[in-house]
Amino acid sequence: MIAHFDVDAFYASVAVRDDPSLKGKPLAVAGSSRRAVVLTASYEARPFGVRSAMPLYRAVQACPSLVVVRPDYQKYRDASHQIFDVFGDDGRAVEGLSLDEAFVALGDCSAHEGGRIAESIRQEVRQKVGLTVSAGVSAAKMVAKIASDLCKPDGLCVVPQGEEAAFLAALPVRRLWGIGPKSVPRLQARGIETIGQLAALSEQQARALFGNWGAELRELAHGHDTRHVETDRETKSISTEETFEYDVSDEAELLRVLREQARELAQSLEREGLVAATIGIKIKRADFSVIGRQTHLEIPARDEERIFAASSHCLRRAELNGTPVRLLGTRCGTLLTEEPRQTDLFA
Repeated sequence: MIAHFDVDAFYASVAVRDDPSLKGKPLAVAGSSRRAVVLTASYEARPFGVRSAMPLYRAVQACPSLVVVRPDYQKYRDASHQIFDVFGDDGRAVEGLSLDEAFVALGDCSAHEGGRIAESIRQEVRQKVGLTVSAGVSAAKMVAKIASDLCKPDGLCVVPQGEEAAFLAALPVRRLWGIGPKSVPRLQARGIETIGQLAALSEQQARALFGNWGAELRELAHGHDTRHVETDRETKSISTEETFEYDVSDEAELLRVLREQARELAQSLEREGLVAATIGIKIKRADFSVIGRQTHLEIPARDEERIFAASSHCLRRAELNGTPVRLLGTRCGTLLTEEPRQTDLFA
């Protein structure tokens, strides 16, 4: 059995935990700039239409009583470490998806026993970290994820083996892994609204709709998912970005921001014991068009100076020539675990 755990409204829940006076109030976690967006909304704010990624000014318009709390990423990292320690107790395999979400292998057990283990983990997180976690339990990874989504907040949903197809049948087809916003209208045009209707397709019909991927998608619609909890998921890249309160045209200011981002990324690489062989930047101009530039390092690095040298090189290559910039970000990719080699003094 596999459990999928997801902390309820993670950032907002940390704020309420640390300031109980916020409990029960519509709450959003967001930055302080003019262009801030909602990072997380409490469940009390969601009936007003407040959602993640919504511009903060629109959230306040939708909910005038909205309480806005600034993010505290160190608190989130600390809470995440505590939560993942609970997930991994007794040697359980854990596949982290984000700071507040993970798959956990529960072992060869019945659905009833899997549910009991998942509930004990939920209670331990509540006691040790002060946060509520929703959980879905199933023999199929995808089904466990869908189950946890359906029982939020602070719920537990167990889907016994053999009942996966029945559990999925009435759900909207968009909940199936791999069905994106572009696929839904195409399926609806053919009368396919639910996962059960997709599961009822013949293999030939599924292939006609989705090509070679059709057979796999049909299996998922039946609740058949053979993927295991992957404890060795590799970090493929790390990045950071900043949206400016006002558009920036001054190259010196852009370089200052790149320097700060290089420092932040260097610290992250040091903590993870990684080096980066690729450095890239992302630029969103005032007209919302996005460009990117990247460069490959002959010798992988994790120090601030070399990351900054590479990112500033990318900025020059972008040839902005005073073009106003709305957002600037830096990314470290092609991450490796081996120690960086000694650089050549005369290279």
